[in-house]
Amino acid sequence: MNTEKQSKLNSLLSKVPSGIVLTSAWLKEEGYSLDLQKQYRKSKWFDSIGTGALIRHADQVGYLGGIYALQRQLGLHVHPAAKTALSLQGKAHYLELSTKKVQLFGGNNDSLPLWFKKRDWGLRVESKLTGFLPPALGLVEIHHKSFKVKISSPARALMECLYLAPMSQSLMEVFELMEGLNNLRPATVQTLLEECTSVKVKRLFLYLADKAGHEWLSYINLDKVNLGSGKRAIVSDGVYVSKYQITVPKELEAAA
Repeated sequence: MNTEKQSKLNSLLSKVPSGIVLTSAWLKEEGYSLDLQKQYRKSKWFDSIGTGALIRHADQVGYLGGIYALQRQLGLHVHPAAKTALSLQGKAHYLELSTKKVQLFGGNNDSLPLWFKKRDWGLRVESKLTGFLPPALGLVEIHHKSFKVKISSPARALMECLYLAPMSQSLMEVFELMEGLNNLRPATVQTLLEECTSVKVKRLFLYLADKAGHEWLSYINLDKVNLGSGKRAIVSDGVYVSKYQITVPKELEAAA
């Protein structure tokens, strides 16, 4: 490898953190041609993990290293969401959260690249691409190893849990998660409620916050929140809650 190519390699290695995926498209934009990338692989500086994706040779890269590439290099809004985001922020409390499953959310226009979907991250990765909330709204940055990724804030994560309920997320569990969120910022919650397009999510969110007795709920201006019209049956055989016009599981309504 000549001096110029070695210098470019040193520059690359010094400016990107370890533990992340490097996409071929991003590398090309940064001045590293496909031919040069091929030489780096051949020289064992990088390993391919699928079409269009590299990692440093023998580097240990988890799914968050893949998320970093999706967000920072490909401009996607895919992020750790729902219970996964709450767990990453220590908001799961005593609930037993499976470390074998990760929940991601992304926008309607996002599409996970094949290398990410086919990669064995050592756990099950489930993704939901939806526009029920603006894709960039209510995200926070967390540090992981030597890099940062965006994940759902607690309020958004709770709404994502409710989006998945009751089919793939227990409402009783979401209530237990909601009970721990006693210090949400009203302004953040207000914006999320105003921007959310799911009537089911908004009504359940308010119902659970009310049931948990959170003080921040009193600062929410419901006049600005579109809660739709008519009744909503969240479950078929449940209890009707007239205040929020929803039918919820009997055990949830009976919970103290």
